[in-house]
Amino acid sequence: MNMRETDPEFAERLEHFALEEVPGEEGQQLDEITRHMAIIATLLGCQGIEEFQLELPRALDAGLSPVMVKEVVYQAVDYLGIGRVRPFLNAVNDILIERGVKLPLEGQATTTMEDRLEKGVQTQVEIFGEGMKEAWKNGHINRWLASNCFGDYYAETGLT
Repeated sequence: MNMRETDPEFAERLEHFALEEVPGEEGQQLDEITRHMAIIATLLGCQGIEEFQLELPRALDAGLSPVMVKEVVYQAVDYLGIGRVRPFLNAVNDILIERGVKLPLEGQATTTMEDRLEKGVQTQVEIFGEGMKEAWKNGHINRWLASNCFGDYYAETGLT
């Protein structure tokens, strides 16, 4: 349904606030890439799939690359779970295919299946300090965070 037809006053106010007022707030501006990346990440987190499907083309038009979009979605899996993220990944794939993007995209991994734990631990140490060097040994959740969250996703090259 088109809100401009069913709820014209609401649509006018929402669009003004979200697309003009907030991005134009003096001293609060983000560059376009960062702003759209934050919006798609927030929509993932709140499970706003319909709004995500509207925002994603704007984000791509503003300069987010397909790789950047995919990396935001991939990184959400560790925080939201695949059950909540899969509809967003499907939406991204559908929109990219509609735009003529060939899938799969070029891989962004910097680890292998053999060194992902080691490199994930190294990444955690770089970010959080030496106290993380042995943290992965304190149970399977810590090991999964090191290998999957930091080794598989955070270490990829699609985002800086």
